[in-house]
Amino acid sequence: MSALPHDYAHIAVEQPGGPEVMQLSRSPLPEVGAGQVLIRVAAAGVNGPDLKQRAGAYPPPAGASPIIGLEVAGEICAIGEGVTQWQLGDKVCALTPGGGYGEYTLTYAAHCLPIPQGFSATQAAALPETFFTVWGNLFMRAGLKAGETVLIHGGSGGIGSTAIALANRLGAKVITTTGQDEKREYCQSLGADLVVNYNTQNFVEEVMNFTQGKGVEVVFDIAGGDFINQNLKALAVDGRMVSVSTQRSPKAELNILLLMAKRIVWTGSTLRPQSVEAKAAIAQQLKETVWPLLDSQQIVPHIFATYPLCDAPKAHALLASGEHRGKVVLTL
Repeated sequence: MSALPHDYAHIAVEQPGGPEVMQLSRSPLPEVGAGQVLIRVAAAGVNGPDLKQRAGAYPPPAGASPIIGLEVAGEICAIGEGVTQWQLGDKVCALTPGGGYGEYTLTYAAHCLPIPQGFSATQAAALPETFFTVWGNLFMRAGLKAGETVLIHGGSGGIGSTAIALANRLGAKVITTTGQDEKREYCQSLGADLVVNYNTQNFVEEVMNFTQGKGVEVVFDIAGGDFINQNLKALAVDGRMVSVSTQRSPKAELNILLLMAKRIVWTGSTLRPQSVEAKAAIAQQLKETVWPLLDSQQIVPHIFATYPLCDAPKAHALLASGEHRGKVVLTL
């Protein structure tokens, strides 16, 4: 291992705003605390929360790096006290509390996972944020099981793509929505049994036709807003709905009687504010259940576009446009 530098390059945001506010800057290398590792970053995933943080709508939690970036892949180059599961030089992908858009980043050892066999750093950097989010919500909170049917909104995005692939490989039937007909084939290639264009079709009617009037056991919702009541109609009796984003609106007019009559359980979460222990528990389940699917190439993330770190504004503009299918990644 080469000696570590005193400072490093990263993306900085002086004032919240559009993609153009992101500029390259330099800061002192962060100190590694107990239970932590320092990663020399090879690639960093770009996610919806990054865009919200840049715009000033998603401040980092206390103690987290103010630098944008929640997932990386790279090489462990320093280890904190008490870390026994990793060695210097290990290649990992990791969920980070912040700081991903830089040459180095700090995270917890328990939030790192090995780079799957045959994966590039770019592919591995596209895993942590989406896989932690999908596993923690769709499987741990909503309890999706083999043989059940799930409605996944936003099937062509990073979160939706991962949700479709995981649900399909683990034995569920998948209905997904998209706003563009040209994204149908992509969603089907991931394992969707039915793809509905919510702009031209009534997704509740399509769900009921597909399930012969029963409805779906689980809804995985990134939309919020006016979709919530529609989701309640699409759910089966004793169904579960999990909210992970509010792309249409954070506010919904809810028919509580429908929720009561169908005995629906509605839950949701955000990943970033969760405790170190909670994220470690998700990582452990991913390692046991999902990483074998990645190692055997049964699931491979679709990388739609890559940009060098200095072009982070272009990556954010692409993600905001909604024209992507799968993940956008920054390379170093």
